[in-house]
Amino acid sequence: MKSRAVFLDRDGVLTRERTDYVKTPDELEILPGIDAPLREIRERGFRIVIITNQSVIGRGLTTHHEMSKIHEKLRQELSRLGCTIDGIYYCPHRPDEGCGCRKPEPGLILKASGELGINMARSWMIGDKAIDLEAARRAGCRGVRVPTNGSGLKDAVHRIALAEESEGVGSS
Repeated sequence: MKSRAVFLDRDGVLTRERTDYVKTPDELEILPGIDAPLREIRERGFRIVIITNQSVIGRGLTTHHEMSKIHEKLRQELSRLGCTIDGIYYCPHRPDEGCGCRKPEPGLILKASGELGINMARSWMIGDKAIDLEAARRAGCRGVRVPTNGSGLKDAVHRIALAEESEGVGSS
């Protein structure tokens, strides 16, 4: 049986979005209050997968190696908060490159779904931009939008929980 997942945008949802991009691990800032909602997602039987556009690589402002260090710091910080994630998928391309992995295209979500055995019809995407919700729709899952750099993750998880309960969906 395939599992359910909550896909999460990184910048603006889990970490502070910067106008000059996150280029080094030192620039990565975890948003306050994300630990309890992430733990609740896991307790409800969902896998947690980060889906993020990172054109900072395509723009030549950082490298894949540096991005792996940024994501290792993210994993460590979340682990310190008692949260684990199942995967991080990122698109390194600039918006003008027309790739299939850059949101709003569904490529990264579909790749994660295939690799992790995820049932898209039972999964969700939480993002802070319209492109996140569009990628979710194109991939076949539902989406919830939260304010950028805000405290909307708790409310988004509550909305998912209410939708699941009203549909009679239990933990897997």
